[in-house]
Amino acid sequence: MRAVSDSTSATTDPMIAARLAELEAQVVARQAALDTERELRITVEAERDRLREAYEALKIQVELAHRRLVIAKAERVDTKQLELDFLATLAALDKLAGLDPNANDPLGDGGSKPAGDGSNKRKGGGRRVPRKLAGEERIAITDPLREGLVERLGSDEESSRIMWRRGGMVRVVYERVKYKPTESAASGNTSNEARAISTEGAVASEIVTAPDEIERSESSTSDAADDVDARSVPSSVTRRTLVAPVWAVRDPDANGIVTAPMPPQILPRSYALPSLLAHIATDKFCDGLPLHRQEDRFARLGATIHRSTMARWLEELGAIVGTTVVEAMRLEALATAFCIATDATGVRVLPTPRADKKRQPCRRAHFFVQIADADHVFFEYSPDENGKVVSKLFRGFSGFVQADAKSVFDVLFRSPDERDRVDDEPPDLAVRHEVGCWSHGRRGAWEAAVATQDAVAREMLARIMRMFQLERLWSDRSPDERKTLRDRHLRVHVVAFFVCVEEQFERAKHQRGLLRSALGYCVRQKDALMRFLDDGRLEMTNNRSERALRKVATGRHAWLFIGSDDHGQAAGNLMTLIASARLHKLDPEEYLRDLFRVLPCWPSDRYLELAPRYWRQTRARLVADEIECDVGWLTVPEPPLETAKSTPAPSELALAP
Repeated sequence: MRAVSDSTSATTDPMIAARLAELEAQVVARQAALDTERELRITVEAERDRLREAYEALKIQVELAHRRLVIAKAERVDTKQLELDFLATLAALDKLAGLDPNANDPLGDGGSKPAGDGSNKRKGGGRRVPRKLAGEERIAITDPLREGLVERLGSDEESSRIMWRRGGMVRVVYERVKYKPTESAASGNTSNEARAISTEGAVASEIVTAPDEIERSESSTSDAADDVDARSVPSSVTRRTLVAPVWAVRDPDANGIVTAPMPPQILPRSYALPSLLAHIATDKFCDGLPLHRQEDRFARLGATIHRSTMARWLEELGAIVGTTVVEAMRLEALATAFCIATDATGVRVLPTPRADKKRQPCRRAHFFVQIADADHVFFEYSPDENGKVVSKLFRGFSGFVQADAKSVFDVLFRSPDERDRVDDEPPDLAVRHEVGCWSHGRRGAWEAAVATQDAVAREMLARIMRMFQLERLWSDRSPDERKTLRDRHLRVHVVAFFVCVEEQFERAKHQRGLLRSALGYCVRQKDALMRFLDDGRLEMTNNRSERALRKVATGRHAWLFIGSDDHGQAAGNLMTLIASARLHKLDPEEYLRDLFRVLPCWPSDRYLELAPRYWRQTRARLVADEIECDVGWLTVPEPPLETAKSTPAPSELALAP
């Protein structure tokens, strides 16, 4: 029995071992299949998560686009709701800042507005008709049943309306007097009276150049001619006598026929006078009216001026003012400005024609804007947007530069040793300090708040909203007062904001999305965003640069592109003068007209006196009759105007690195 059992066991053991080996192989195979399935599951889940993130990101972009296109393009939120949601947080910060937001005088000095949301703005007063216009026409309305039968009262009932009277162009004719030499002139015995040519003698006659001059002379002109070169003379003209100064008249002893000299003009061989040139430049670069529309309008008014002619005029004018007045303004700004705010925007430029005449797309160029304190506004055209261009624009300037966080501006804030050396130029040793823009910091929080309704983004908006409200309280104060009030009431809010932002960024820095972008911008720009607390002359935002660039952004939708790099530089110079004129509350067209009138006669070492910042003082010193006339010589006032700007030196705290 034992022998049989042993033989059976010997036979069974290999079978069991084989079976066990087979089962182990199946387990290994199934485990490998399970591992493969798990890896596939992990891959599929990761792909699902990526698709879900892409879907959420696309959903956020659609929400932002829908809000900007359908609801409102402005970055607005319900400030009342923000105040209710974060009432306790804001109240605690206001208490630390020593403010009572519910009081009519939060600062407690009797001169501040309530820290509301702007609901106390001045309301409209109904229809208002301006009383000071170029002209006035009175119309008496009588009652035929009572006129002459009933006694009139002492005063009539008056009401005003506004009427548009279509203007036009006026043809100006030069009548240059010719002089035949006499025997005394030929023999050299010219009388002393003939030699002493007075600056009040008559050498030319001119037809009225503006409708207001026609009204003053109580005369009227006929309809404009069909072309600027038409020879028809209006039925009624007003004449004015121009006088050549002694230095401009040829030697009376000269033999032969002598013609009275022509007065200097900014475009000597052009038939356009300063008023027309200023009108064309202002229409395009101030009002965004392209030249082909101006050409059509001039044709309707009776004068044919081709757009190519106007383009050539604008290019020449831009080059002239760029090398004279604008250059003088730029030298003063770089030497004396305290803070320059800057930004850039793109513009399309026509490509250079190819030899094979194939069509090409427009290339991209840029306009940089620079606002030097409250003195000058510059528009600088550049085919490229890079650090070398920015370094050239600010070369030699030491002070504060306010810009967004665009990488091209980083070169301005490097140490002199880290800056790129330019051949044939000495190293730039200027020291500049970056000032951030809270509007750009708010934008990221706004996008995250409206698209995701994230509580952290909404809290960021609420905190920034309270900072802007406080800043508006002392917007009309002096720089020293603003500095004191900021330190006393606003610094607490700013410090608490960055404590909150840095804490939240540590939690969200590994999560992709709008919230991380908003928090990261504020964390990286902390020093620049806090810089405005160092000096009361610094602003919280760079909105003034954004507003200045709006002229380019809206204008390019009308005139579409720039003809060439030369046209772009000329356009930048003309926009510089127009923007600076508006900055100093000057009428751009009147200023350009006066500038084009004065510039040919002005000394080359006194161009800064013609800048918009000094123009009121300069114009008051000119002879009224000379400046009012579009043509003629000009008496340059003496001595030169004092143009040196007395700006207090920045404090040591403000310039601390």
